[in-house]
Amino acid sequence: MSDDATTAIGIDIGGTGIKGAIVDVATGELRSERVKLPTPQGGEPDDIVATVEQIIHALGEVPAGTPLGVCFPAAIVHGTTMSAANVSPSWIGLEAEKLFEERLGLEITFVNDADAAGYAEARYGAAKDVRGLVIMTTLGTGIGSALIHDGVLIPNAELGHMDVAGRRDFERRASYAAKERAHLNWKRWAARLQVYYGQLEKLMWPELFIVGGGVSKNHKHFLPLLRLRTPIVPAELRNNAGIMGAAALAAHAVGTSPHAPAAELVDKTKPED
Repeated sequence: MSDDATTAIGIDIGGTGIKGAIVDVATGELRSERVKLPTPQGGEPDDIVATVEQIIHALGEVPAGTPLGVCFPAAIVHGTTMSAANVSPSWIGLEAEKLFEERLGLEITFVNDADAAGYAEARYGAAKDVRGLVIMTTLGTGIGSALIHDGVLIPNAELGHMDVAGRRDFERRASYAAKERAHLNWKRWAARLQVYYGQLEKLMWPELFIVGGGVSKNHKHFLPLLRLRTPIVPAELRNNAGIMGAAALAAHAVGTSPHAPAAELVDKTKPED
């Protein structure tokens, strides 16, 4: 792909659905219709890869060498999935990036789903042009998280698993699922979120918190109840954030992004001996 190319494909794999689109990486706008298919029952690797193949084919003709980014609900280290959320446990320890590349016949950029969404918000959404540390959290079944510093992604932050106030994995108390399980009203849930974000603030001193997840559309019910030094705002990109972030990360990884951040975001080169 030429150095002035501005499009990439983004694929967002979730526990219930897999979606993809062609993205203008300069603006974050979708250049195609978004294609979505249900995640195969059981979430097995071969079945999910086959579904991704279907989505890519459904997107139609794209120029040869168009970057492809895939985001997935797991911690990912050197292309290996180290965990698995809402998919088969057979993903754990799997060289997933290699599996996708062999099956698709394409090089891909393989990233955590929360990282992709957070990077999209930093590039195109609520944290566009914000310098310093931005922390995005997604409040859903658990608490997903992403760290971006001066436009550069710091991958695999699992801030939902922090121990806070003597309680392990504080996402068990502060996620949206925890709110629903305990039948908490907005005020009581906000009190738990105050403890969580207050601890993050003391540890990291970010410039901005972004709150994503489906509940973010109801942000007026709980974000104003929080008392933090750090500004806290709802995510802007909603359901397309993973697609946009995966595409942007893929484009940057091969040097095609026309607005590269301050430092290399994804470096697939290996140091010389």
